[in-house]
Amino acid sequence: MPEPPAVLAAHGLWNTGLEAMLLRQRLAHRGFSVRQFHYRSMTATLAEVVAEFSAAVLDLPPPVHLIGHSLGGLVVLRLIDLKPALPIGRVVLLGAPVNGSAAARSFMRIPGASFLFGPLADAELLRPEPRVWRHPFEIGVIAGSNPISFGHLFNQLPEPNDGTVTVDETRLEGATEHRVLPVSHTGMMFADSVVSETAEFLASGHFSRAA
Repeated sequence: MPEPPAVLAAHGLWNTGLEAMLLRQRLAHRGFSVRQFHYRSMTATLAEVVAEFSAAVLDLPPPVHLIGHSLGGLVVLRLIDLKPALPIGRVVLLGAPVNGSAAARSFMRIPGASFLFGPLADAELLRPEPRVWRHPFEIGVIAGSNPISFGHLFNQLPEPNDGTVTVDETRLEGATEHRVLPVSHTGMMFADSVVSETAEFLASGHFSRAA
């Protein structure tokens, strides 16, 4: 019997572990072998994270599919930019602010907020640069449109948004497909629709054709 496809999932900035655990379990029920890539999101440098991420990919049977939620999605993009020869399969980004984060910039105006960020978040969320997907791997992007989450506490975000990241902030030029679902930034990690669409893309390279 062949081994189930390997998936490596990267969490967001403030990781509780619960969201990623539930996502792993539910994707496992759909035939994937999922591991979490845990990185020191508030203390590690980009070079350190890429080195650790690369080693984690090489520790799994190829090809390895990648999932990245929020900042984890930006880490996935950096990994592929810097290590394009890795045996990557397909990629799914979940609520990843590939064009920077207005909510994060507003949050940083609060005195002391910088202690909750680190060099990685500072570079990826606060100092955006144009991103274009130029790799051969198929990549799907899922954005949320339920504005109930962290970001609205600090900033009135343009609609549509998931409460933390706007839909426009998730748009990646050159991506294979982009799907907007009625979920919040944290809630997308629990939503059946997100799990189903992620599993569909990892299996076929396309999201479902449902409206």
